[in-house]
Amino acid sequence: MFRSLRRALCAVTAALLLPLAGAQTARAADPGAGYWHTSGRQILDSADRPVRIAGINWFGFETGNHVVHGLWSRDYKSMIDQMKSLGYNTIRLPYSDDLFKGTVPDSIDFSGGKNADLQGLDSLQVMDRIVTYAGRDGLKVILDRHRPDSGGQSALWYTPAVPESTWIADLKALAARYAGQDTVIGIDLHNEPHDPACWGCGDTAVDWRLAAQRAGNAVLSVNSRLLVFVEGVQTYNGVSGWWGGNLMGAGQYPVQLDVANRVVYSAHDYATSVAQQSWFSDPSFPANMPGVWDKYWGYLFKQNIAPVWVGEFGTTLQSSVDQKWLAALVSYLRPTATYGADSISWTFWSWNPNSGDTGGILKDDWTTVDTVKDGYLASVKAPGFPSTGDGGGGGGDGGGGTAACAAAYTVSSDWGSGFNADVKVTNTGATALTSWKVTWTWSGGQRVTSMWNATYTQSGATVSAVNAAHNGAVPVGGSAGFGFGGAPGGGGTPAVTCTAT
Repeated sequence: MFRSLRRALCAVTAALLLPLAGAQTARAADPGAGYWHTSGRQILDSADRPVRIAGINWFGFETGNHVVHGLWSRDYKSMIDQMKSLGYNTIRLPYSDDLFKGTVPDSIDFSGGKNADLQGLDSLQVMDRIVTYAGRDGLKVILDRHRPDSGGQSALWYTPAVPESTWIADLKALAARYAGQDTVIGIDLHNEPHDPACWGCGDTAVDWRLAAQRAGNAVLSVNSRLLVFVEGVQTYNGVSGWWGGNLMGAGQYPVQLDVANRVVYSAHDYATSVAQQSWFSDPSFPANMPGVWDKYWGYLFKQNIAPVWVGEFGTTLQSSVDQKWLAALVSYLRPTATYGADSISWTFWSWNPNSGDTGGILKDDWTTVDTVKDGYLASVKAPGFPSTGDGGGGGGDGGGGTAACAAAYTVSSDWGSGFNADVKVTNTGATALTSWKVTWTWSGGQRVTSMWNATYTQSGATVSAVNAAHNGAVPVGGSAGFGFGGAPGGGGTPAVTCTAT
């Protein structure tokens, strides 16, 4: 949206295998590890344990900013950390095909060390950083082909300017780009198909189900382990609903892919702050809502046909109707405390406060949480997933190695009475860093006056800087950084040492 919208091994086998397992098995023991697949109505992790997507939409890559919104106010890592702290375990990232044209973000604040590692990157490279950091935080990512271009939503999956061939080529490029990174569990093929899109009509120009099969098979030809998320349409057999929210035809005409157990159906559902629907004025509202959801998409879950993920739902919560709707929908999704992961998955719309018809979990300052809205979702939040450590796919550090790092100190400006400097920490060892410390000694009387993305102590001319909570984990060959201000200037570039701690 953004329009103005395991089966478990037996005990004996486990005991035999444990001595051989090492770090990878320890990681795989955490629920949610690895790539996922489906069985009936459940999504299962790499060890066949059920998992629940309980996440948030963070939009912006699909807009003219060509990057997630809010980076004009905050560092992206602090935003992801906050999502995790609130109990969201998945991020849905909308994008448009403009990303494959070399687009450059135009709305990121780099002052004060914010988003320092995003400088000079194009939009896809920024997405790489977001995916990597989300994985380190134990969040999964679903990539959502939201629009053909940043100009606006399209009814069909193609337009004259962005033909089906481009859509499929770009989907394959994303699947290849993140192959081996199990942080990205799947791709939502196209956002909110609507009239004249049909389901099961057989006309290849408008039959969304057939298009989803073509695109899904193309994605799986590149990475057969991804989930393929398929939204509904607007109208089926004369019955209309929300854009992308009508999956009435999926039971009779299922999406059939070359790789089994990869389809997750996705519905969208909204309240009156987005648009009116007949069911909101039904005399029995909100008691009528479970029947409405059963008809459009819930039957797929209840009849054990396939998993359902409500990829978008949201409201400003300003009307009593909307408040009742959200309470009813949360109950319908099934509380985690009662049903565990045998529940309907979801990602709320949205993290962003600047969604005009729904608002967001954050308020307009991009920091304060709307605790009322977030509170409605408390019962359906679900456990997070294991950190990838390096943002990569299930490999850990390969069973152990030597941790080592190096640091490079650069003076970015010096005006005599003061100066600013940046320090880049690079993992030069054979295993992922979990934390690091950088130390140097000035030859003069310089002192640190402020520091960002690290904490420090200074004794005489010697300074020791330790990573912040968000940037201690550094993959092999990867880097992190911090900056600081000092006084007076003229200190030159001291020798620095880096220690893996």
